[in-house]
Amino acid sequence: MGWMVRMAAVLAVLVQGVRASGDGGTLVVLNKGEASASLIDAASGREIRRIETGDGPHEVAVHPAGRVAVVADYGRSEGGHTLSVLDLVAGERTSVVHLGSNTRPHGIVFSADGRRVVVTTEGSGRLLVLDSESWEIVGSFPTRGRVSHMVALSGDGRRAFVANIGSGSVSVIDLVLEAFEKEIPTGAGAEGIAVSPDGGEVWVSNREADTISVIDARTLRVVDTLQCASFPIRVAFTPDGVHVLVSCARSGEVAVFDARTRREVRRIRMDLGALDSDGRLFGDRFGDSSVPIGILVEPGGARAYVAHTQADVVAVIDLSSWKVSGLIRAGREPDGMAWSALDLAGEDDG
Repeated sequence: MGWMVRMAAVLAVLVQGVRASGDGGTLVVLNKGEASASLIDAASGREIRRIETGDGPHEVAVHPAGRVAVVADYGRSEGGHTLSVLDLVAGERTSVVHLGSNTRPHGIVFSADGRRVVVTTEGSGRLLVLDSESWEIVGSFPTRGRVSHMVALSGDGRRAFVANIGSGSVSVIDLVLEAFEKEIPTGAGAEGIAVSPDGGEVWVSNREADTISVIDARTLRVVDTLQCASFPIRVAFTPDGVHVLVSCARSGEVAVFDARTRREVRRIRMDLGALDSDGRLFGDRFGDSSVPIGILVEPGGARAYVAHTQADVVAVIDLSSWKVSGLIRAGREPDGMAWSALDLAGEDDG
């Protein structure tokens, strides 16, 4: 029971440690174990409200204007086949988008102009493009990979990069020519993926290989392979492009890389421990690890948020000190996160 005492002590001290960073806004956290999305006031770390989603919500994207979020309803034992559209200001799910025979939607992003939503569907091995007003599917492309999971867009929005866990590869799809372009072998368990702020590189975390692949976004070739121990599962750049943060599920840490030198420069331990393993996606696979998965960096670059799916909290990392500055209570199995620039705390009617 030592983990319970440790968790209670850490929460008591740190949940009050979340303070305004100069970046007002709202953090959207998906709770995949209870089919909900928590809206968190970034300044205080307080949950404003909780919104129902479809079963097994894994990833979420927020429209550039900040009001609308779209959730990939991955499902649990049975594959999901819907997206949930959330009005963050009203605090409710406003519609459910049916994807037909395309099942297990997962990675999801808005285009920069907000007119399109791009989503992977593991069950059908496709990348879908939807119109964000009509919610009709306007594009559907085979990824030619197995277990097509996360997706990232190039800086100009032309290319979609899809990480394929089962194939250990990245699929590249040209959204302008509407054509499959290339499959790039990276490493076993390719899952997390992020494009550098300058658009020049794509970093991919290969969870089973314990490596990071760096892809030249112009030539579409792997130019470096970096060691990253303990099941690297998500990747996020700081907005200035100087650092890359990687969540390591097995060890309960965040690895920090210098993007220029491509060297790991530090590890941030969070020592939270797992609450339980019953009914959770990863079960007891990682023992007492809190299993950090989702990772998001504030647009202003002051803080990073790390969702610990076995501990039901989101850790807040101060990126000036590289230390945990607070913990945010979330629902069961927090994972996917997204950012809205809107300050929704004022909309809370209590």
